[in-house]
Amino acid sequence: MTTASTKKKKSRAGYMISAVAELHKVHPQTLRLYERAGLLKPSRSEGNTRLYTEADLQRLEVILTLTREMGVNLAGIEIILNMREKMAEMQRQMEAFTQFVQQQLSRDWGQMQQKPSRSALMRIPVSRSARVPK
Repeated sequence: MTTASTKKKKSRAGYMISAVAELHKVHPQTLRLYERAGLLKPSRSEGNTRLYTEADLQRLEVILTLTREMGVNLAGIEIILNMREKMAEMQRQMEAFTQFVQQQLSRDWGQMQQKPSRSALMRIPVSRSARVPK
């Protein structure tokens, strides 16, 4: 007995291994090999069927590009994928830091506009400057 919610849940879960293999023109054993090597981590259904998400398919496309077009072996692919993940994390951290700095600068600029500081640096015309004797 299948309900509409069960069908929705299964359709959101992902693609079965046979569909992915056919779509990307690889043997299902190749996908299993990539999983054993830790390159792909598809989720599993209640019946233990591999289910590939859109993110898994994007990752598979990168793997296939590296193997087919660039001749990279599995060890090299693992290194490249790990570096990509680290770079993406660093990018997220840099964006968060940039946003934090911009917020701080905006806050500080707003405070400076409200009350000028007496210790702020300011340009003094040459005619008003005094020479300090040596």
